[in-house]
Amino acid sequence: MKLVTFLGPDALVQPGVIQNGHVVGLARMGLASMEAVIVGGEAARGPITSFVNSNEPSAPMLETVKLLAPLPRPGKLICIGLNYRDHAIESNMAIPDVPTVFCKFASSVIATGENVVLPKNSVKPDYEAEFAVVIGKGGRYIAPEKWREHVFGYLNLNDVSARDYQLATSQWIIGKTFDTFCPMGPFIVTKDEIADPHNLDIKMTINGEVLQHSNTKHLIFDIPTLIAHLSSVMTLSPGDIISTGTPAGVGLGRTPPRWLKPGDEMVVEVEGLGQLRNPCVAEA
Repeated sequence: MKLVTFLGPDALVQPGVIQNGHVVGLARMGLASMEAVIVGGEAARGPITSFVNSNEPSAPMLETVKLLAPLPRPGKLICIGLNYRDHAIESNMAIPDVPTVFCKFASSVIATGENVVLPKNSVKPDYEAEFAVVIGKGGRYIAPEKWREHVFGYLNLNDVSARDYQLATSQWIIGKTFDTFCPMGPFIVTKDEIADPHNLDIKMTINGEVLQHSNTKHLIFDIPTLIAHLSSVMTLSPGDIISTGTPAGVGLGRTPPRWLKPGDEMVVEVEGLGQLRNPCVAEA
């Protein structure tokens, strides 16, 4: 199931399901947000499927609606740094013994198709293609072997980063959470459609040139490890997002560095998760 948050011809923002080129809104089921869909869990899957099958013929076509970020304001947006060995090496940083954790704020979230605004006070904006996990059932002290029970689905994410701000101190958050620095989408794919999340092609293309290309099998810390580690510190809640890190090929690691510039179009594509497309514009 491919789930979106969208603005339809009726001007209502609601969650929906993409099926056969249509987008079936779920507001008439009493599901006003993606969080409500996620909280419904497996018990809601059957009723949603029946509703979608019944209403698909009259639903708007995908190209006639505006897609928003699948989770426009996630409760927690947790990111993992240096989680591909080759990226840690190109960043001249040690291979981590424990997950490197930082966050992005909800104000940085945008949808596919929306502009990434390159801030006028940064001269080193960079790109990072990432595979992200959406938490379904929440919990604390989740055992690694129970990880699948707590995953709702997966999506593309672009961890846009201002390297000059990020690396000015030991704390990365300030360089990671500028407005528009967290494109995600275009949809959430439920976990049943992804047979093995640890064997997915991942790439970043800018202006038609592939600059990052790897596979999630190269993650240093896999999803069970990350869920167990994070839930040992904080309660994970439905709709929280864990972005699992980026592979080598970022602008910082190139010679000379390849910083984002106005007019660039970034495309993040994780196998099975569609394409996340965002143009870059200069801040006014």
